[in-house]
Amino acid sequence: MTLPSGEQFELAAGGHRVVVVEVGGGVREWNGVLLGYAADEMCTAGRGQVLAPWPNRLAEGRYEWDGAELQLPVNEVTNGSAIHGLVRWASWRAVEQEPSRVVLEHVLHPQPGYPFALRLRVEYRLAESGLAVRTEAENLGNRAAPFGAGHHPYVIAATGRVDDLLLGGESIGERQVDETRHVPGGWRVGVGDVTVWADEAWPWQQVFTGDLPDIGRRGLAVEPMTCPPQALRTGEGVIRLEPGESWSGGWGIETA
Repeated sequence: MTLPSGEQFELAAGGHRVVVVEVGGGVREWNGVLLGYAADEMCTAGRGQVLAPWPNRLAEGRYEWDGAELQLPVNEVTNGSAIHGLVRWASWRAVEQEPSRVVLEHVLHPQPGYPFALRLRVEYRLAESGLAVRTEAENLGNRAAPFGAGHHPYVIAATGRVDDLLLGGESIGERQVDETRHVPGGWRVGVGDVTVWADEAWPWQQVFTGDLPDIGRRGLAVEPMTCPPQALRTGEGVIRLEPGESWSGGWGIETA
């Protein structure tokens, strides 16, 4: 039987156990730290997924690049948006694997709305202090490509409700939060007993209180992003990758 999330890559270190998956290249499980999903379930609400070649929403899926009008598939019908990129349901293969580390790779081939070729890699490294993630992108094509990336972890609420979590020392309470923050130069934010951090390659942060039926405010999303919502349309924060050029950035979650 093939699991909905494909092959499972289990990492162990310092008393932690993390499961990374083939489908979407993201984190499916980290008990006590992230709100995940079962091995026999399909991922919903972006839990742990890799968001590339753009994070967040793009209204109507339309944008312009180097004078050309491009149209991406609209996959969030209720809002009329193209959301969270093109690799959330793609298969990623393990190109390096150790007991506490795995590197997944996916080659994104040209397609309607995104006629560019990218090699994407994500390294997950688990240690006693937590999980460190490094994301890389390389332009394999013969033309400049627009690029953005993000990750979508939900820090679990120990009590079952994010209302009881402290975010950066402030209680969330009953607030519904879904906001983008510009925090250039690298950032760290405390969420309950853990710290989510990102280096200078991720100058944007999305915070979301999980107000969706399948999440039910059981986890708080703190998403590192290279650019804000609508970036392909506005150009804000979009990384221009020339042929052969690469980009990389690191982020992670500390538990100690």
